[in-house]
Amino acid sequence: MSAKHPATYAGGPQARYLMLGSALFLTVFGLVMIYSASSITASVREGSPWHFLVRQAIFVGLGATVAFFVSRYDYRKLRDRAALVWAACVGMLLLTLVIGAVRGGARRWIPLGLFNLQPSELAKIGCILLVSALAVEWMRGRTEDTRFYGSVAIATGVPAILIILQPDFGTTLTLAVAVALVLILAGIEWKWVVGSGLGVVVVGGLLVFTSEYRMRRVLGFLDPWSDSLGKGYQTIQALLAFGTGGIDGVGLGLSRQKFFYLPEAHTDFILAIIGEEAGLIGTIAVVAGLALFVYAGFRIAVGAKDPFGRLVAGAITGMLAFQAFLNMAAVTGVMPVTGKPLPFVSYGGSSMLVTMICLGLLLSVSEYGARAPQAVRQSRRSEEPRREGDRERRGNRGTHLSRVDGSRGARRRA
Repeated sequence: MSAKHPATYAGGPQARYLMLGSALFLTVFGLVMIYSASSITASVREGSPWHFLVRQAIFVGLGATVAFFVSRYDYRKLRDRAALVWAACVGMLLLTLVIGAVRGGARRWIPLGLFNLQPSELAKIGCILLVSALAVEWMRGRTEDTRFYGSVAIATGVPAILIILQPDFGTTLTLAVAVALVLILAGIEWKWVVGSGLGVVVVGGLLVFTSEYRMRRVLGFLDPWSDSLGKGYQTIQALLAFGTGGIDGVGLGLSRQKFFYLPEAHTDFILAIIGEEAGLIGTIAVVAGLALFVYAGFRIAVGAKDPFGRLVAGAITGMLAFQAFLNMAAVTGVMPVTGKPLPFVSYGGSSMLVTMICLGLLLSVSEYGARAPQAVRQSRRSEEPRREGDRERRGNRGTHLSRVDGSRGARRRA
């Protein structure tokens, strides 16, 4: 760091190093468990027990490289480029519907040779960036409420519809939560949050009840033993893995469920293998690592001195936390299976790449967010005159993490 930019970080250096440390722990532990969970499957289907470990190590290397360059890029420049990022993501979603690879009846991936890219994962980041940029303009009083809500609806609805068409309900839900987090942190009125939430529930219910596959998944979740060899099979096998592991586990590499009893043992259901081999202790270690990562992410969000950084960091952190919750809830039978991987731990190229991009963005906010000017809101006197009644009705807006001008507190109402 130069004298012009002292070595200070948003949220403090502790948050930055805690985030790096927890991400490193989860990634390394994930590599170990991926090898353990996939070695039998890899030996039989790929001819080498190292197959999935080697591929995941490559994904980690590529992801870490991308994270490094993203972390060195000033995230504030993305505010003016958010629409381009969003448009690129929408373009890839459209391309997926045309040339995407089909697996399990879903067209979600674009083949790239080494791995299949899942554009819907990137679309979550694109939506967070664009909605955050729109929210900053709204918070500064430069955008009318009606125009702001309409822009957010388009920015969210277009990719959401394209993702539903794949179909991918889990990613659509995660996308909706990520956008909701941006709006909540931006200080949107709760009546809009509740209304939007009810709308998501209604749409989600329609998607479930109009799809025999999703309906069977929900019924399998409600009573997995009623279809123990069908939709309830995976949940039952995961619970058996946790029960077998007990407190301290059966030992690394000694899982029985990985012998083709538990489907997706090294991907979406890797936590069950961790619970079996490392027991409750290993499971708690993973949960603790994720909790520390989330804590560090919110520390960085609170410490950022500009609203765009606060919104982006807060939404990304909350999105990863929600995705981890969906995964753990599905594996333990608390919620229906949504197909979301466990961040940093589960096997998967797209998942690891996008998670590392999120890490890079958080580190960028950590570094450049501390340099942002505290007074970023322009005076109303410098803007085009508005009606006095409208001015008093809208007041000054600030994020729920911190005011736009740097002071603490939620949105001030007139």
